[in-house]
Amino acid sequence: MGAVELHETIPNNVGLSSDKRLRRALEEWQPHFLAWWREMGPDRFRDDAVYLRTAVSVDASGWAHFDYVRMPEYRWGIFLAEPVADRRIGFGDDHGKPVWREVPGEHRNTLRRLIVTQGDTEPASVEQQRRLGASCPSLYDLRNLFQVNVEEGRHLWAMAYLLHTYFGRDGREEARDLLERRSGNPDKPRILAAFNEPIDDWLSFFMFTTFTDRDGKYQLLALAESGFDPLSRTCRFMLTEEAHHMFVGESGVGRIVERTAECLRAGTDPRAAGALDLGIMQRYLNFWYSLSLDLFGSEVSTNAAHFFGAGLKGRPREDERYDDHLALEGGYEMDVYEEGRLVRRAIPLRSAMNEVLRDAYVEDCQKALDRWNRRLEGTGVRLVLPSRRFHRHQGTFAGHFFDPAGGEITGEAFERYRDQWLPSEADRAYVRSLMAHPVLEPGHFASWIAPPARGINHQPIDFQYVRYNEE
Repeated sequence: MGAVELHETIPNNVGLSSDKRLRRALEEWQPHFLAWWREMGPDRFRDDAVYLRTAVSVDASGWAHFDYVRMPEYRWGIFLAEPVADRRIGFGDDHGKPVWREVPGEHRNTLRRLIVTQGDTEPASVEQQRRLGASCPSLYDLRNLFQVNVEEGRHLWAMAYLLHTYFGRDGREEARDLLERRSGNPDKPRILAAFNEPIDDWLSFFMFTTFTDRDGKYQLLALAESGFDPLSRTCRFMLTEEAHHMFVGESGVGRIVERTAECLRAGTDPRAAGALDLGIMQRYLNFWYSLSLDLFGSEVSTNAAHFFGAGLKGRPREDERYDDHLALEGGYEMDVYEEGRLVRRAIPLRSAMNEVLRDAYVEDCQKALDRWNRRLEGTGVRLVLPSRRFHRHQGTFAGHFFDPAGGEITGEAFERYRDQWLPSEADRAYVRSLMAHPVLEPGHFASWIAPPARGINHQPIDFQYVRYNEE
């Protein structure tokens, strides 16, 4: 394992100080990254000190340091998890062989595509969320937004490191392109559709970090199994940071639910109290959950079969959860269209790997909903996950129309009920009306969200998480 070089221009544990060519390439990329951050990062509070954690090692007992820092001065670094001694490829046709320290020539293009696709999501989410500071519900939440943003920036650094180190000139060009695309730009959009959707209110932000970042968790878990060891080690450490992003989302929605539940138990209309009703929350949930389901790809996929067979992208915790690491026998039962109607068929297991991953994701999402619904006990209402068929734009169900329970309907019927199932313009206008002004006094919270149970890093809830307008 390389020593941690915290005082280098680029903090790292990959030995940049002894690799002059790589260090020079990354130091040339760094100003372009900072220019991107200045243009597309958070558009307010740039000169204010924010109480942030910064990765300083990969030691589980103390990998992060908390302190005030101005975001443009944040120390974005490159950190890989500790190597596993004598690690072997855990699945696919090369199962049991030593992992690759360099990129196998036959897998070069595929690995590059996997890394670029993952890497593109990191700056995209920062761009989507850049204006949220103007409507923050508290300094605590503002700090959490900025923590997510700077760590997505560090994840971009992680992917840029892999591209620069292992893919030569092509990799350097891809790393530059990661800074050139823009979320929602019609000419140079981000690669995946969910990362081109606007996030201009905090309900969307919390749903995104609950559901879309949870997709990110499962993509990272699958890539952490990779036979390409530098990718595996990179993703393993990224997962350490990703856990907080999902905490921000799930606890944020949970606190909105708690505030609404307080109103319902008191017999008060949530809207009359400046809170959010369950109908709006359910429609936002339906929207972001269905978009996030699309990120797993087609239910039947030759690409997924190739990724697994080649040992590039596996199943989460492959060695712990599965006995058959080749997946050449047996099948996966799923609904497919034949002659215009859905029928149940057994699909070769390797071709169903996207759906295997999606199953784990859906199960995890249901656990989050169970936690939210516990806050609603005694109110007579609850939140539910819609069918995985609902509002899909990728895979088997794309181009077909379903209600939230999974029943197939006509396009006309879907349009008729759209505003009952997905956020309407009236919904979005109401949400924006609640979030018209930021709440910047320590310990104070907007009317639509409950305070958290505790502060960050053992600090009190009324801690000055952002030193707003201080000289």
